[in-house]
Amino acid sequence: MRYFRKDSPKRTCTKTYANYKSFKKYLREDFNFRCGYTDCSDFWFGGSNTFHIDHFKPYSKYPTLKTTYSNLVYCCSYVNILKSNDEGNYLHPYDVDFNEHFDRNIEGRITPKATSVEANYMYNKLKLGLKRYALIWKLDELVDKQKRLIEKIETLEDGDLKDSLHILNSKLSIYINKYLLGLKGEQ
Repeated sequence: MRYFRKDSPKRTCTKTYANYKSFKKYLREDFNFRCGYTDCSDFWFGGSNTFHIDHFKPYSKYPTLKTTYSNLVYCCSYVNILKSNDEGNYLHPYDVDFNEHFDRNIEGRITPKATSVEANYMYNKLKLGLKRYALIWKLDELVDKQKRLIEKIETLEDGDLKDSLHILNSKLSIYINKYLLGLKGEQ
């Protein structure tokens, strides 16, 4: 199995606001530009405009927590809509290392660990097994590998290996670009 996430969310914001939406830019950074529940990069969903702020404990039931930063989770709209006001058996993305409760298989699909009751609840309730989350994870992995390839190419002296790696990088760029154009509806 593979890790669920590389970097766990962190709490850095010490500000207070009357409107919880004012926290979004801080949440985005603290959650590493990723959904707190799926670890999917907001980039592939269209950026922060498409992401929501989840109230871990619903503010409809806990109004005093509506603007409490530690109760807010940066997440994709799909998960936030499914979670809604449910107070089920959830793991808090700030307080728990999700790598201890979730894995990813070779295709990048999220899998709950059998020993974690909470992970299994979340997996089913939030539909964490959807292919979209695996695809986005693999795209992030592909972009990261391309970045490392480019860094390696830049360290090489001119020669056959450098030329071969440039060709490989070009082919990889074509595949990534086709997907991005598809996302934009241009293909």
